[in-house]
Amino acid sequence: MWNFLTFQTFITQDVLIIIYYIGAILIPIILWYFKDYLRNRFTLFSRIDTASRQLFSTLSTRNRIFALLGFFILFLCMELCWRMMFEMMIGYFNMHNFLQSIASRQG
Repeated sequence: MWNFLTFQTFITQDVLIIIYYIGAILIPIILWYFKDYLRNRFTLFSRIDTASRQLFSTLSTRNRIFALLGFFILFLCMELCWRMMFEMMIGYFNMHNFLQSIASRQG
């Protein structure tokens, strides 16, 4: 336990994978369910929602499809960036562990 508290031992891959899935799946679902609460509680979200609904209603059907497709692609890109960030962290921790094992064999 002391090694963990003094940062001699890093967070394991299992913890990073759990945090990844929380951010990739749970947070979007939670935000979707609480969007009405956020819209009613904060005037900024209410104004943004009103303005975006007005803008969306003025678009033609073709442009609405493009807008929805654009938001879907943006969401997928954000999910991909989230995944790449966690892959980079896991790779860093693996590299650190490997270098430590090499150093302990040589010393």
